[in-house]
Amino acid sequence: MPETTRPPTDSPLSVEQRELLDQVLDKWSLRVLETLCERPLRFNELRRAIPAVTQKSLTATLRRLERNGMVERVVTGTRPLAVEYRVAPLGKTLQDLVDALFGWTAANYPEVERARRRYDDATA
Repeated sequence: MPETTRPPTDSPLSVEQRELLDQVLDKWSLRVLETLCERPLRFNELRRAIPAVTQKSLTATLRRLERNGMVERVVTGTRPLAVEYRVAPLGKTLQDLVDALFGWTAANYPEVERARRRYDDATA
């Protein structure tokens, strides 16, 4: 059986591009981008909007998205100072792709469930 952990050598993506794709498509990044596409939010508002995420995971995700230019961290001049997160212009270019991925998931989930049941029945 061929090893599946190595990317194919003829891949059109470099190692760095694959790393970026992994970072953008990970579980929390998609949720954060989806949520921030609706409107800018402060950290605790974002955390309440995604209740399953831990503070540590949300912090790491926001930093990674900010580093990759997908999210902007804006310090407001109010007293006390507040930090707001919003989707950056580069991140907005992902909105149609993320929406398409969510649409595909909703449309195809019943077929995935059938496949899972067939697999589970065959391996039980």
